[in-house]
Amino acid sequence: MLETISKGFNRAKLRLQGKTVLSEENIKLALKDVRQSLISADVNLHVTKGFLNRVKDRALGEVVKVKHKSKKTGGKMQATPADHFIKICHDELVAIMGPVDGSINLDEDPAIIMMVGLQGSGKTTTSGKIAKKLLEQGKKPMLVAADIYRPAAIDQLQVLGQRLDIPVLTIQGMDPVTLCTLAVDHAKSSDVDVLIFDTAGRLTIDNKLMQELLDIKAKTNPHNIFFVCDAMIGQDAVQTAKAFDELLSFSGFILTKLDGDARGGAALSIKEVTGKPIKFLGMGEDLDALEEFRPQGLADRILGFGDVVGLMNDFEKVTTHEDAEKDAMKMLQGDFGFDDFLRQMQMIQKMGSLRSLMERIPGMSNMMANIPKEALDDRELTKVKAIIQSMTKQERKNPDILETSRLKRIAKGCGRSLEDIEAFYDRFLQARAMMGQLGQSGMLANMMKGKGGFPNMGGGGFPNMGGGGFPNMGGGGFPNMGGGFPNMGQPKKPKRTPQEKAKRLAESRKRLKLKKKKKKR
Repeated sequence: MLETISKGFNRAKLRLQGKTVLSEENIKLALKDVRQSLISADVNLHVTKGFLNRVKDRALGEVVKVKHKSKKTGGKMQATPADHFIKICHDELVAIMGPVDGSINLDEDPAIIMMVGLQGSGKTTTSGKIAKKLLEQGKKPMLVAADIYRPAAIDQLQVLGQRLDIPVLTIQGMDPVTLCTLAVDHAKSSDVDVLIFDTAGRLTIDNKLMQELLDIKAKTNPHNIFFVCDAMIGQDAVQTAKAFDELLSFSGFILTKLDGDARGGAALSIKEVTGKPIKFLGMGEDLDALEEFRPQGLADRILGFGDVVGLMNDFEKVTTHEDAEKDAMKMLQGDFGFDDFLRQMQMIQKMGSLRSLMERIPGMSNMMANIPKEALDDRELTKVKAIIQSMTKQERKNPDILETSRLKRIAKGCGRSLEDIEAFYDRFLQARAMMGQLGQSGMLANMMKGKGGFPNMGGGGFPNMGGGGFPNMGGGGFPNMGGGFPNMGQPKKPKRTPQEKAKRLAESRKRLKLKKKKKKR
């Protein structure tokens, strides 16, 4: 997501490594790297210049403090000029994008939220996400289909309404201004306490569109006007936002498609240029994929620190502490089947794209360049899901019973080659054995005491994220990334001989017998 911006800051930090002082000369070279990345990421030129000047002034103003900072021993972190420079950059990034303001004015009855923006920015989907957020707060929202021009816009909103089990107001042939006015009258005489207007957009700004929005505002007096902005259109997003704000004076922004291949420039520019806060970030198509904007979290991700707080917030949305602890126990005992593994994958998919998830793990951003692109392709998760769903219930529960004839049937069921299925199965067994070893080595006890891993993320990870991975990401992968899953970034293994296959089958049966003996005991 923010790879273009992050590269410049990484280069600047590397340039300053080994320096004992921040001088005008080395700061100039470091800022040149940062400037190039900001411009490449479509950050507004005025914003870029202001940011660089503030960083330069602060860095040069504190040279003496950095120069005389004492070195600490005993395993403690030592602040270097490079660290100091990055800390200044972090503070200035937070200042550009902040402060935090994820508020929605819900004091009136009904409270009115008006969604505006260009066509294709994600207004309709975001309207559904806002409605879901309000439902979770105990509100009773109603969606108003005020986009009568885009084909299927009304149908899309009705589908979202059905999924959320909330009303959607639409009257064929009625103009948007009259419809929104009618919606306010209806809400006053019903139990609806929040109205969400999904207004029309255009490919570009035009007078007819803007006049319609002005009329809706004049007739209904909305308490919140949110500009929904596609982060992938870069500089155009800032200019469009400025034009909308000058006419409508909206409450804040919702940036969408930040989980895609966006350069991220809009996130850094939009608050500085308009003075209006970024309220929320849209991180995917799922109705849960709307998070309150946290400037510090985004700044941390840009600078490669990850975003554990954001990661945990998303994690808590898709699972409970009890389920997390139970799953972690199974993983670290090496006693999990394909059903458990599939549940973990589905949880990941709910949390957003695999790349976005990795970016929020502390320390992973520096490793991203070394991970093959196909390893972070969400389609790989879909392929793995297809493999597991081609198994019988018994096979998913007891992976050890798989042998050649079963693997052949699974391969036919999911449309993959036998070699792919065998490679997948081998990696699964390796991951399970590795997790069992981690549990036996004492990690399980430490985790339960809160000394590492999951469910106490930050001390270790998920189950040992940062120090290992998911289950051993970085040191291996997902479950053995870098080696591939089911065959990511690595050449296929050579075919086994009949003797090797017979030996592996015998080992598998032996494991199954031992397992049955343990259960009888």
